[in-house]
Amino acid sequence: MSNSPSLSKRGVMVLVFSIFLAGLCSIIYELLISTASSYFLGDSVKQFSITIGVYMASMGLGALVSRNINGDLLSKFILIEIILAFIGGISIPLLYYIYAYTEVYYAGMIFLIVLVGVFTGLEVPLLTRIMDGYFELKVNISNVFSFDYLGALFATLAFPFLILPSLGTFSGSVATGLLNMAIGFINLFYFSKTRPIKNRKGLINLSILVTIVLLVVLFLAKDLMASWENDIYDDRVVYSKQTKYQKIVVTKERDDVRLYLNGNLQFSSQDEHRYHEALVHIPFDKAKQHKEVLMLGGGDGLAAREMLKYEQLDSITIVDIDPGIIDLANNSSLMIALNKESLKNPKVKVLNVDAFKFLTRSKEKYDVVIVDLPDPNNTSLARLYSREFYSNIRKVVQEGGVVCIQSTSAYFSPEAYWCISRTVDKAGFNHVYPYHVYLPSFGDWGFVMASQTPLNTQDFSFEVPTRFLTEEISSSFFEFPKDILPQEEGVSTLDKPIILEFYLDSWKKMY
Repeated sequence: MSNSPSLSKRGVMVLVFSIFLAGLCSIIYELLISTASSYFLGDSVKQFSITIGVYMASMGLGALVSRNINGDLLSKFILIEIILAFIGGISIPLLYYIYAYTEVYYAGMIFLIVLVGVFTGLEVPLLTRIMDGYFELKVNISNVFSFDYLGALFATLAFPFLILPSLGTFSGSVATGLLNMAIGFINLFYFSKTRPIKNRKGLINLSILVTIVLLVVLFLAKDLMASWENDIYDDRVVYSKQTKYQKIVVTKERDDVRLYLNGNLQFSSQDEHRYHEALVHIPFDKAKQHKEVLMLGGGDGLAAREMLKYEQLDSITIVDIDPGIIDLANNSSLMIALNKESLKNPKVKVLNVDAFKFLTRSKEKYDVVIVDLPDPNNTSLARLYSREFYSNIRKVVQEGGVVCIQSTSAYFSPEAYWCISRTVDKAGFNHVYPYHVYLPSFGDWGFVMASQTPLNTQDFSFEVPTRFLTEEISSSFFEFPKDILPQEEGVSTLDKPIILEFYLDSWKKMY
């Protein structure tokens, strides 16, 4: 039995609400750390697995430690909430700092997970003991865990639909810390009227101090993020937005405009024409016709700009899951200068849906399919490099049609590149044509072209103006030097996305 004074019905309701908020905040901290680590390091499965495992073990440690806490349990619970609010609230700002300015990110991440987990693990046992004079044990435990899990449910719903798209990870952690701080305030001010609380004045002062610190960090979040981003990115950040799906950053230095998604460079305006001409005009030249085109990804409008050069083109269907990138492409003066307002052309239809789902439901057939998706640096993207995904693409290609896929660096990530080529082959395409182009900002970059009918890759005749491509040099793209010849590494599937391992392992060697 607790040595705390008995509770009123209203006091129990305050504690039950505290349980709900505590469960909500603890899960949000876990999701924030996992998401931030996925942005920084890629491989979301690994980051979420590490976070969940270490977090759960740390909660167990906290629960074990709680048996040694005695005396005024309520005041100690309030103190724990204040500490947890501070640690959780600054966890993501601290991880941003560690990533930008140190080489110990994993150590810092684990340390923060352990701290949050231990203090979270203290909450439920203490609350159970505080309430044990009001309910019998089985009812008490049932109530505590029910509301704790209910809070966790609300957290998992609020995080992807509200917190991440509206606040981002940085401000989201601080806001969650302030919500966590509310638990301490509610208990402190309600119970101070009905029972003595040890060190009440000290708890009030500490609560006010932590709240002020979190409010200052939240107020300065935009400036702190701008400073951090300008230190992380080589050039000046001119646009930054966290969407439901990714972090979008645009930088500018003199005439060079660059787009980053989750920290990964997507293009540089200095040489993007090389990339997009190779991505579009090579397959367009080999397709039987190019009236109906499907574009998976490419929400920046740069590939569409190249496609619209063809007079016989009737329609382009662009499937890009993130409305945020479409909004940027249509409204940023920097992007409009590059894409020539291609997405506003009446021939272009934009669908903000998942590419995999779109393919499984599509009844249309296309003359050309261009796949311009980000590199497979996490599980969600790796499924878009699977045999099943490419099989679905094959089903929507017209007879005589051609598919072209951006396929990461053939030089820096040869295992991943040739894995993509083999996976396309095993998806049922009769003819697969790997090729590569040198891009100053990226290095040697790979593409894979595929069709059901044989294509002549030694003879090109482009019917539209180009800045980079010529008929003479295009055939050389299909030749590979000895140091990036095919590697026998396997096929990537939904069940076994080996492309993710190949990709991450190769880029680790570079940095």
